[in-house]
Amino acid sequence: MEDDEDIVLSEHARLALQAFLDEKSAALNSCDDNFVEEDWELSQFWYNTETSVTLARSALECVGETGRIACVSCPSIYNQLRQFTSESSENYLFEYDKRFQDKFPDRAIFYDYKNPLSIDDKFKAYFDIVFADPPFLSTECIEKFVETIHFLTHKKIVICTGEVMEESVKELLDLKTCDFVPQHERKLGNEFRCYANFDFDQCIAKIKSTSDVNG
Repeated sequence: MEDDEDIVLSEHARLALQAFLDEKSAALNSCDDNFVEEDWELSQFWYNTETSVTLARSALECVGETGRIACVSCPSIYNQLRQFTSESSENYLFEYDKRFQDKFPDRAIFYDYKNPLSIDDKFKAYFDIVFADPPFLSTECIEKFVETIHFLTHKKIVICTGEVMEESVKELLDLKTCDFVPQHERKLGNEFRCYANFDFDQCIAKIKSTSDVNG
């Protein structure tokens, strides 16, 4: 009898393990904001689907389908961009987490903000718009990101970061606060805002009005 119970328990354990593995696989391959599990040790907090879709579509509204878009440490935006553009689009993700190089081998570039200019010269002033989401709410981190942003573009900039960094982003990049407020899948202790060097809210309004008409 004990042997039979052991067999039953082992079968339950096997099924539980398979369910866990299936869930992990789905998380890695899904097209929503849970496509890769957050790593809190890397200060990763994904935007919710509405925010990432809004930001991705608004970027395309700003620069057009042939425009070049860089996503620096904001993979959930990049993930949505891939849903709205062709494989030949010149959009890139610059990201420290190497899981994204496995997921997007053709367009994910390893990036460590502590070495802000360790980027291929090909990308110097390459992009029409840069989205950035510095992982840490510190002046040192923002300053490093500014070096990277200035390398990647001389055009449009959007930074999403904690409201506590507002003074720094405005001083270092002359950005203005957007009306649009990004939301995350998980409730964060710090309020987040978008900052841009152009009227990004106008781009957002255009895509929302289009959605209203089509919806």
